[in-house]
Amino acid sequence: MPVVVVESPAKAKTINKYLGSDYTVLASYGHVRDLPPKDGSVDTENDFDMKWEIANDSRKHVAAIAEALKTDDALILATDPDREGEAISWHLKEALTKRRSIKKSTHVSRVTFNAITKQAVTEAMKNPRDIDAPLVEAYLARRALDYLVGFNLSPVLWRKLPGARSAGRVQSVCLRLIVEREMEIEAFKPREYWQVKAQLTTPRGQSYDARLVSLAGKKLDRFDLENATQAEMAVEAVAKRALTVTSVEAKPATRNPSAPFMTSTLQQEASRKFGMGARQCMNAAQRLYEAGHITYMRTDGIDMAPEAVSACRDAITDRFGAKYIPDSPRIYKNKAKNAQEAHECIRPTDMTKDVEALRLSDADQRRLYDLIWKRTLACQMSSARLERTTVEIGSDDKQVGLRATGQVVTFDGFLKVYEEGRDEPVEDDDKRLPQIMEGEQAGFDQGGLTAQFDKATDRDGDVIDSGARRHPAAILSQDGATLALQSHTQPPPRYTEATLVKKMEELGIGRPSTYASVITTIQDREYVRKEQNRLFPEDKGRIVTIFLLNFFKRYVEYDFTAALENELDQVSAGEEDYKDLLAKFWRDFSAAIAETSDLRISEVLDVLDEALAPQLYPPREDGSDPRICPKCGQGQLHLKTSRTGGFVGCGNYPECTYTRPIAGEGAEGEEKLLGEDQGDEIWLKAGRFGPYVQRGEPTPENKKPPRASLPRKNREYLPGWDPKDMTLEKALTLLTMPREVGMHPDGGVVSANLGRFGPYIMHQLPDEEKPVYVNLKEFQDVFEIGMNRSVELLAEKRANPGRGRGAAAKALKEVGEHPEGGKIELFEGRYGPYVKWEKVNATLPKDVSPDDLTLAQAVDLVNEKASKGGKKKAAAKQSTAKKPAAKKTTKKAAKKD
Repeated sequence: MPVVVVESPAKAKTINKYLGSDYTVLASYGHVRDLPPKDGSVDTENDFDMKWEIANDSRKHVAAIAEALKTDDALILATDPDREGEAISWHLKEALTKRRSIKKSTHVSRVTFNAITKQAVTEAMKNPRDIDAPLVEAYLARRALDYLVGFNLSPVLWRKLPGARSAGRVQSVCLRLIVEREMEIEAFKPREYWQVKAQLTTPRGQSYDARLVSLAGKKLDRFDLENATQAEMAVEAVAKRALTVTSVEAKPATRNPSAPFMTSTLQQEASRKFGMGARQCMNAAQRLYEAGHITYMRTDGIDMAPEAVSACRDAITDRFGAKYIPDSPRIYKNKAKNAQEAHECIRPTDMTKDVEALRLSDADQRRLYDLIWKRTLACQMSSARLERTTVEIGSDDKQVGLRATGQVVTFDGFLKVYEEGRDEPVEDDDKRLPQIMEGEQAGFDQGGLTAQFDKATDRDGDVIDSGARRHPAAILSQDGATLALQSHTQPPPRYTEATLVKKMEELGIGRPSTYASVITTIQDREYVRKEQNRLFPEDKGRIVTIFLLNFFKRYVEYDFTAALENELDQVSAGEEDYKDLLAKFWRDFSAAIAETSDLRISEVLDVLDEALAPQLYPPREDGSDPRICPKCGQGQLHLKTSRTGGFVGCGNYPECTYTRPIAGEGAEGEEKLLGEDQGDEIWLKAGRFGPYVQRGEPTPENKKPPRASLPRKNREYLPGWDPKDMTLEKALTLLTMPREVGMHPDGGVVSANLGRFGPYIMHQLPDEEKPVYVNLKEFQDVFEIGMNRSVELLAEKRANPGRGRGAAAKALKEVGEHPEGGKIELFEGRYGPYVKWEKVNATLPKDVSPDDLTLAQAVDLVNEKASKGGKKKAAAKQSTAKKPAAKKTTKKAAKKD
């Protein structure tokens, strides 16, 4: 039987079902070889010869394929239809040839299919080909470039910037985007402006809103009303005039559907609509593809096969009628920079099946399939027809002009199925207007804006007091029909994963298959954190970016990275030799590395300190020197580094220990004096393991003054104990720990304290060798628990010692069944929530909530942990070694078992 090799067991199972018993279908479990992480894996002195190594966990998969080839001389490589898939096939062929499993008589062929359906798979088997050499060479060039950059640049970071973990060809450019956006936000200076609107009525008593567009006969620009005084005058000018509708203009308009999904747009839309990260989105898409529900999900093509277009149009006609089908099929062309490997778009394999028909159990897969199905149908549907109406209203003396806008959908077209999400909110101009006639009077809806005014908030989010009739953020006319609201220009928004992917695509940085891993890597490296779906650079990430911009600027330039992608595309097209590309790159890159080898850390910090000066030392309100230490008033502030990243510290250390984050004064983590107690200063500080409070400063007599960490659970601060909420009273409460609860009836003091794993009580009887600890469920119990309850808990613990640390943990929930068998469960651990499958434990990433955890995510986490040499692998080896011993009958052998 011919041996067919694919990447995953799920894909193998589906394909085996289509091919039947005439084929042996095996999985390679992804890449089987890689460059070992050591010097010399890419030999720059020997024509960039690359030394490959089979991963330990891949040896058994290669051996299984080799074993199958003993009984058949036909090998069909059916890995994914992209560059990575071509590389996996090449690696398999090379590895099997090296171990002599592929002989001269062995027929090796390559097949590809864009969807795992019976028709696609059987058709692919009829059209075998050879491995695409240029595509493999493009992979080799990329892998060598990534190795040369990462393996040579990362050690420079380790030596010059303690705490920096790695740099990469694409990840460093991606990080630069996020850091530079944050610096734009910090440098942004908001500008005040005011907008005036009125609530008007038709003679028939219907209300509508209109905004002021001209005043004193002059068209208003955005900043013409720049303060409250001007805004109040504008409100009075509108409120005291009679208004007439001068024109009503209705124009027909159309909206066309968006193109079908490719990888980047799928990631963007999944982020907008569901808050999915790029990795979470691709994991769900991978499962859908392997199950045969969608076409291949790593693509930058947006064209659709003719038969798929026909099936899509038929499905639309059946569900919605012929009026929702345009006269001719829609054709889409990719506008993305550097678009290549143009496979078909991401679409359902069966257009007739909606999400309900598939009965998917996984929530992520269900949501993502529904999104893909709707987008695919919508892309071939009729345009939506709209009517946009503009109403001009003016005073008889031409001094005041207002405008009302709205729109009506006259035919929904593709909107019946799907509407694309937006990254940022836009002004609401699609309200439906009542019937308004040209020449009629526009009266004021007296009191009509009062409710809106009551709900208005100022910049701090505080509700405005309408009774005052005037507020720095809003001004309301006496009749309650005209309102002026204060606004401020806003800085550019921080990137979400969706907008970051969009930007990278526009610049031509990276490829669809790399976006998810790149964004995940910079978060795993703790260069970037994600909060409320927005990406914030950490201090460590800022320092790395500024270092690279000053010492390796060329290699983090957007144009350079995009140009390199173009050259790699030429390699894949067979138009350029990949070794020539590597030689050209290495010549300049190695010289740049050599230039930094003699730099001292102090020299690097001086350069970074100067480059970051506007951000690190912004002008102070009192006009004093921003570099003078605010604590001692004498030392100069300087940029410093540690294992946890960069920070600003006083030059008078160790006499002065002042530090703050590089984000500037007032940023979270800055040292803050909370007050004094008994002659000691009480400080809020930031340490390696998070914020803490401290009594006094270190002295020769007292090198370690009392400290207490702020209480957290699962990486989150407990309510009321966030650093920004910290007060002197709360700090003193923490510093009183441990608290003496009282004397135990049997002797010994019972104390309550906060430990690394939460609140607890402790007690030791006179005859006990070590204390007994009991964890407390609620944080507040550490301050409130009394003797009666303490004695009860301690007695229970002594009677049941197995219930403490070391006892079997109780699962929070069962996540589901692993594809290889065995249930996956969710637990709460010392270091946060984790999932467990057999002997493998995998901690949940920071951006994954236990409540939102899906089976697909859990499978990926435990598989990744197992592939890194986790406990499952060790357990398997141990089990194999035990089998001979089990046959022995001696007591000694029995004990070993």
